[in-house]
Amino acid sequence: MITADEVFAAKERKRNPPAVWHHNVYVIELDPEVLKDRKFRNANPDHDPATPCFYVGATGMSPTMRFINHQRGYKSNRYAKKYGRRLRPDLFEFYNPMPYEAALTLEAELAEALREDGHAVWQA
Repeated sequence: MITADEVFAAKERKRNPPAVWHHNVYVIELDPEVLKDRKFRNANPDHDPATPCFYVGATGMSPTMRFINHQRGYKSNRYAKKYGRRLRPDLFEFYNPMPYEAALTLEAELAEALREDGHAVWQA
């Protein structure tokens, strides 16, 4: 789980980001219909059906632009394209921006934290 210290550090980075920090993590809420996909369902055997499903990714562009690209099918994940409803900035915005390596690490950690909370998650 993500600690209060990590949240504080993320907020501080947002206030004073170094010029080289331009990578972001993002979370897309998926339509519950995604659970009809066997591969997605099998990747999330312990999900709580009462919780939303998510796609978690990392990008060198703005999360909004990346979401638009998913919807257009440009370098898109099939779940994000077909089932993507909306961005969930409440779940990621306070982390951004960050260096490339941190974005890759946080992408995996955020996906795992959401799974631990019962969400069905697909991570790039």
